[in-house]
Amino acid sequence: MYLSFMTPQKILVNDRRTINGWAFFDWANSAYSLVISTAIFPIYFIAVTNDTIDIFGHSIENSALYSFLVSASFIIVALFSPLLGGIADYGDKRMFFMRLFSTIGSIACVFLFFFENHFDIVLGSIAFGVATIGHASSIIFYDAYLPEIATPDRYDKVSAKGFAFGYVGSVLLLLFIIFMSLKPEVFGMAPDSSLPYRIGFALVGVWWFGFSQITFRRLPKSKMNGFEAGIVKKGYNEIMAVISELKTKKNIKKFLTAFFFYSAGVQTVIYLATVFAEKELAFESSELIATVLLLQFVAIAGAFSFAWLSKKLGNKRALLVAISIWFCICLVASFVTSKTLFYGIAALVGMVLGGVQSLSRSTYSKLLDNDEEELTSYFSFYDVLFYLSVVFGTFAFGIVEQLTHNIRYSVLVLAIFFVIGFFLLLRVKFTKQ
Repeated sequence: MYLSFMTPQKILVNDRRTINGWAFFDWANSAYSLVISTAIFPIYFIAVTNDTIDIFGHSIENSALYSFLVSASFIIVALFSPLLGGIADYGDKRMFFMRLFSTIGSIACVFLFFFENHFDIVLGSIAFGVATIGHASSIIFYDAYLPEIATPDRYDKVSAKGFAFGYVGSVLLLLFIIFMSLKPEVFGMAPDSSLPYRIGFALVGVWWFGFSQITFRRLPKSKMNGFEAGIVKKGYNEIMAVISELKTKKNIKKFLTAFFFYSAGVQTVIYLATVFAEKELAFESSELIATVLLLQFVAIAGAFSFAWLSKKLGNKRALLVAISIWFCICLVASFVTSKTLFYGIAALVGMVLGGVQSLSRSTYSKLLDNDEEELTSYFSFYDVLFYLSVVFGTFAFGIVEQLTHNIRYSVLVLAIFFVIGFFLLLRVKFTKQ
C-alpha cells in the first residue's frame, strides 16, 4: 500500500498552451542535438584528440572512435528504454522519467567543460556518452505525449511545430557560442582558446535544464505514488505484451522495419557529416559551423513543407520523396570534392531532415490504434528501434572507415540503407493520411 500525494491532471487535447509547452521541450533539448551532436562537439573532439588513438593495443582513427562512442551510448539506451517505457506507462510516471533523464543529460553537458585536451579523453567520452543517453531516454517520454495532446488530424502539424521550436532555440544558442569563439576578448578570454567552446558545452546543459521547466509546468505531473512493489516486473511484462501484439500488427511491423533502415542513414549523417567535411574537404571550423547554420535554417522550412506535402500526397508518398532525396544526398556526397557543392548538399539535408523526422513520428502515431492504452510502451518500442538504427548506422560507418581507411565508402553504405528503407516502405498500407 502507498499514499497518493498528487492528483493527476487532465490533458487538454489540441490546447494551444499545452502544445506550446510540449514543443518547448524540443527548444530545450535540441541545444544538445545541434551543439553537442552536430555542430561543435564532433569538430572539437577531432581537433583536441590525436589522429589515431591506442585502445587496448589497437590503433583506432579518432573519427571512427567518435562513431563508436555514439554506437555504445545508443546500445545502452536501447537495452534499458523498453523497460523504462513499460514502467513509466504502467506506473504513470512518464513525467518523472522525462525529468530525470533531462537532468542527467544536462548535467553531463556541463561536465564537458572539463574536456580540454587529449589527456581528458576518458572524461570527455564519458560525459558525451551520458549526455547522449540522457537526451535519447528523455525523448521516449516526450514522444509518447503526442497522441495525448493532439488529435490524429493535427499530428503532422504539432510534430513539425516541435521540430521547428527545436531548430530556432538551438540556433540561437549556437549563434551566441559562435560569437564567443569569434570575439573572445569581449568576454575577457584569450584568442585561440578552447574556453569559448567549453563554456558553450556547459551553456547547453544550463539551457536544456532551464527551458525544459516550461514543459514540466504545462504538461500533467506524474502520480507521485512512489514505486509499487513489483512495478519493475509489471513494467517489463507490459512492454513484452506490446512486442507480442506487434507480431499480429503486420502493417506497423513493416513500417518499423523501413524506419529502421532509413533512420540509420539519417542519424549517421547528423552525427558524422561535420567529421566527413573536415577530413575529406578540409573545412575550417568556421566553415563547418556556417554549414550547420545553413542546414538548421532550411530545416525549419523543411519540417513545415513536408507537413504540407503529407496533406497533398499522404504520409507514405511524402516519406518516399524524403527518402529518395536522402539517397541522392549520400550518393553525391560520396564523390563531392567541392566545398560549394557541399554547401548545396547541406541545404538539401536541411530540407529533408526535419521532414523525415517529424513525418516518421506522426506517421507512427497514426498507425497506432486510437484507444491504445500503452502509449509509452509503444513509443518506447519505436524509440528502441530508432536507437538501434543509430547503433547500426554509426557502427557500420566506423567499421567501413576503419577497414578501408576511406570515409567516402562509409557514405556509400548509408545510401544503401536508404534504398532498403524505400522499398520496405512501399509495402506499408496507410488508412489514415
